[in-house]
Amino acid sequence: MKSVPYSGATSGERAQAETRKILRRLGCEKIGLMTDDANHELVLYFEHRGRAVQLRVSAKGWAAAWLKENPYGYRCRRSRVEYEQEALKQGRLAVSSMLRDWTKGQVTAIETGMFTFEEAFMPHMLTHDGRPLIERARELLPKPDEPKVVQIPHKPGAA
Repeated sequence: MKSVPYSGATSGERAQAETRKILRRLGCEKIGLMTDDANHELVLYFEHRGRAVQLRVSAKGWAAAWLKENPYGYRCRRSRVEYEQEALKQGRLAVSSMLRDWTKGQVTAIETGMFTFEEAFMPHMLTHDGRPLIERARELLPKPDEPKVVQIPHKPGAA
């Protein structure tokens, strides 16, 4: 079996507890981790000095990456559905550990002066309508494949 990062993760609840501890050390309040079973996501919400932050991480995305590297084959001793459900179950553990490590990296960058809180978490801060700022920014940015309109400066009277 090929290795995908965090494929050996075993500490879902412990990783979530560590994430809370890291955020408390930063001075965050109202810290909550929620499992969205319908979408197979882990949702982290917290507030820091009145700024609400929300991150959604997908266990489906991790499971898809794992299944790409470890496709179902005739040697598997279970059905395809059971194989995929097992990958999704491991994905739930993996995203807890990934979220812990990502949070630890962001908080370390803030504590060492590399980033401000806003620089580290701004894409995930919630706007007044409850959406993460990154969603609003995507609406304002040109689409990646749209041609860019650039005005070329010219001198009047030049031939």
